[in-house]
This record gives sequence, C-alpha cells and structure tokens, in this order.
Amino acid sequence: MAAVAVTVFVAAYIAIASDRINKTTAALAGAGVVVLLPVIDSRDIFFSHETGIDWDVIFLLFGMMIIVGVLRQTGVFEYSAIWAAKRAGGSPLRVMILLVLITAFASALLDNVTTVLLIAPVTLLVCDRLAINPVPFLIAEVLASNIGGAATLVGDPPNIIIASRAGLTFNDFLVHMLPIVVIVMIAVVALLPVLFRGAFGVDPARVADVMALEEREAIRDRSLLIKCGVVLALVFSAFMAHSLVHIEPSIVALLGAGVLVVISRLRQSDYLSSVEWETLLFFAGLFVMVGALVKTGVVESLARSAIELTGGDMLFTTMLILGVSAPVSGIIDNIPYVATMTPIVGELAAAGGDGHQGVLWWALALGADFGGNLTAVGASANVVMLGIARRAGNPISFWEFTRKGAIVTVVAVALCVPYLWLRYFVLA
Repeated sequence: MAAVAVTVFVAAYIAIASDRINKTTAALAGAGVVVLLPVIDSRDIFFSHETGIDWDVIFLLFGMMIIVGVLRQTGVFEYSAIWAAKRAGGSPLRVMILLVLITAFASALLDNVTTVLLIAPVTLLVCDRLAINPVPFLIAEVLASNIGGAATLVGDPPNIIIASRAGLTFNDFLVHMLPIVVIVMIAVVALLPVLFRGAFGVDPARVADVMALEEREAIRDRSLLIKCGVVLALVFSAFMAHSLVHIEPSIVALLGAGVLVVISRLRQSDYLSSVEWETLLFFAGLFVMVGALVKTGVVESLARSAIELTGGDMLFTTMLILGVSAPVSGIIDNIPYVATMTPIVGELAAAGGDGHQGVLWWALALGADFGGNLTAVGASANVVMLGIARRAGNPISFWEFTRKGAIVTVVAVALCVPYLWLRYFVLA
C-alpha cells in the first residue's frame, strides 16, 4: 500500500505542478483513489489526528474568510491601500517593502494564513490604484508570512507541535528563532529588486492620482468598522493567549465569524462571497493524500533513514535535520511531517550532549517553516494566496511561485547553517 500511496501522491503532485489540471481537481482525484483502493478509510480521514483532515486548519480558514468578508464591507481595505501607497510615495518598490515588512511582523503575532487573508485584499487594491501587476506583491508577501511566522510559537502550526513535544515556551521561540528570522528578512528585502525585476514600473499619472486621494473617504460604514475592530481585537487576543485559554484558533475564528454575522446583519452573499471554497476543498484532498503517506509509514521511513546517516554526530544531525526538513516540507504539508519527526528528534535530543539538546528542535522548526516557501503547496498560506489571486483574476502558476520561492528558501536555509553552527556549537 505504501507504493500505491506514493504513486498517487506523485501523480497528483505532477498534475498540480503542470498547471494543466485544476489543483483542486487533482487533489480530490488523488484523495478519491487512495480511498477507493483502499489505502485509507473514513475513520482515518475524519477522526484520526495523525492521518486525517486537519479540521483546525479548514475551520480556521473558513472562519477568517467570513471575518474578512464582513470587514470588506466597511471600506477599511480601500483605506489601507491608499494609506500604504501614499506613505510609500507611490513607488511600487517601496510599497512592496512596506507590505512585506507589515506581513512578516503580523505573521509573528498571528498565524500566517490569517495574515495573508487580511493583507491580500489591501495589496490587490493598492496595485489596482497604481495599475500594476499584483502577482509579484502577493508572492513576496506570502514568502514573508512564512518567514515571519517562524519567529514565534503561534506564528506557524509546526511551531505549536514542536513546542508541545519539547516543552518550549513562547519566550523560547523569541530568543532562539527571532534573531535568524530578522536576518533572513533583511536578506529577502535586499533581494526584492532582483527577485521581481521589471515589476516596479508605474505611470506617473496614476501615482499623482493616488497621492491626491483622501483615504478617510474610503470608509463606507464606520459603525460596522468599530464592531469589526472589537471582534478582531478579541479574536487576535485569543490567538495569542492560546496557551492560557486553551481554545483552539479554529474555534476562536468560528466564534468571531458568527458574532460578526449576527451583529452586522449583512446578507449571506456579502460575507460568503469571500469564502475560498476551492481552497478549502484542495486542502481536504491534500490532507487525505498526505494522510495515506503517513498511515503507510512512508514519511516516517524517510525521516528515520535520513537520521540513521548521522552516526551520533550532533552537528551533522543538526544540519541533516535542517537539510531534510526544508525540501520535504516544501513538497508535502509541513504539519504531518513535523508531527512525524518530533518523536524522532525527541529521542535524538535526549541522547545529545550538554548544551546541544535544544539545537535539534530549532533545526526542525527552521527547516519546516522556511521550507514552506519552496513550492506553491509547501505551506497553507501559499495555497490560500494562490486561491485569492485566482479569484481576483490574477492567477499565479505553480512554477511562477516556485521559481521565486525556491530562491528564497535556499537563501534562508543557507543563512541558518552558520547561525546554528555559531550559536550552538562555537559560542555555546
């Protein structure tokens, strides 16, 4: 059955990468095959934490999409777009840098999917005002979201899994992850003019028009904006206080969405229009196929084979975990990969010498988080952003994203190597 699971996953992945078949269709078809054969059954799909659909991800996305749909009715995205364009003086490059830094910072406080859902509408409006292609901006932002999300315990789902297994705190992530995240973000910002060369031309007349706009006039419903602000503040506070309140982000998002639907009194078409149904179905199909790989032991076998190569050398083990985690997390969802790797890393960390136990966890976190930028399906935020771009009439192909994401991933991982070596082996 392992061979079947691998064959189906590879075939579906090739179909997704080719852009000749709709990615949702490919994912659902692959999921259907592994269910019918059967490699995986309904109990594995709907009730297993290890092999099933990650309902927390599905409902977190659904809830935040509804919240964004309600928020869109206030005009706040138009306000933010005009504000950002004016602060950047109408320069597309400065607009990109500003939005990228905002995205990275927000992703450290929220999860990266939520950040993408909030920043994408603003980006589309900025680019529409300046009459420039939004695709480079959307790609740059989602790359920044995956990098920024690595900085904290709540920024990326793999960090939560690692923290739970290793007994790490919010402050542990800040101390060990934030420095390298800042370094990588500086490098990425410096790369933007080269990475997106040719994307910064703009008509001076459009810049003049934007600079003449008054952003306050964009707000259409101030009363609803205040209500949304209160609900969002409560939602974000609950996200950040997850370790204290013990309420999953998915439940928080659904509760926030429900409250806004009730108090806004909007029509269903107003807030449901922002729900990316295809994206949700794509995730469901992808989770089923990856679940088949987990159930048949493929992911665990690959992980153990890689670790067996280390021979007990902690520096080699650290670099191998980093080097394996980045590409594997870029190809399959990093959540099941990290869930499979944590017991193995836990055993290796326990056997490590004094001062070296923690480095393996940081190598796993960095590889999984930064590796999410490798391909268009490497992280949840990537898939969400591609769905938003497609619905806005600016589709991003698998390879268009991956060409940029691969460069950023290589740079990020290359910077992690000296960071881990110097901090945990030379200066420890």
